Amino acid sequence: MSTLNQIHHGRRHTPPRLLVYGTEGIGKSTLAAAAPKPIFIPTEDGLDQIECASFPLATRLTEVDAALRTLIQEKHDYGTVVIDSADWLERLVWDALCEQYGVNSIEKVDGGYAKGYVHALTHWRRLLGDLNTLRNQRGMCVILLAHARVEKFEDPEASAYDRYSPRLHKHVMALLTEWADAVLFATRKIITKTEEGGFGRERTIAAGLGKDGGERILRTVGSPACVAKNRYGLPAELPLSWPALMQALAAGLPADAAQAKTISASGTVPARGIETNNKE
Repeated sequence: MSTLNQIHHGRRHTPPRLLVYGTEGIGKSTLAAAAPKPIFIPTEDGLDQIECASFPLATRLTEVDAALRTLIQEKHDYGTVVIDSADWLERLVWDALCEQYGVNSIEKVDGGYAKGYVHALTHWRRLLGDLNTLRNQRGMCVILLAHARVEKFEDPEASAYDRYSPRLHKHVMALLTEWADAVLFATRKIITKTEEGGFGRERTIAAGLGKDGGERILRTVGSPACVAKNRYGLPAELPLSWPALMQALAAGLPADAAQAKTISASGTVPARGIETNNKE
């Protein structure tokens, strides 16, 4: 077959690969639990109050590998795989490397000099390869959850400033943000105001917009405040809910206008490979 005959034209309708990060308790796991037939691979405690299917808590990297191989090789009808969370998975990667090299710190792996962080990327590429297999061969949506941190960003075009980012080593964060189709920051809407603090000083107070301490939202576009991106042309801000996210994805799809309107009550759409059921 000629190589020219293998050229693909147009967009590929494949399930999304999402990296969703935010502060503790914001609702990341709840969001993922609303995805089509999710199966969680937990690397940290926290699913007890969420109605979902999950593998046992993984305390070793080999247990995560085994769960992924099970989903790849065995028959099932799960539609979404959720890693909860990526930053705790990173610790398992480090533990595996420390055990391999007989040291007690990632900083000491292979003689030190940050070699451990480079070796960690090999494990991450293997994990992402398995997740890609689930997406491409089993038609599963892939969601990685992570906690947020505030980092100092050295902007080459402006002064340094603080921003939210996934709580991961910089090499892993670069790898995951490049791999993901969307990096979404879960947060609350807030406003700040300045008031008199006494003795001629002022203080800034933050207050939530909306009930329960502020409306929970997803930021989909990067800004000086946070790391985010998407390949779907999503609005810069969405409600923190799976139906809202799926409706926004459907609205951005070309040609398939009928499909874009076919949104089920669970918030899934039969587009880009996002389906309510995984087909064998």
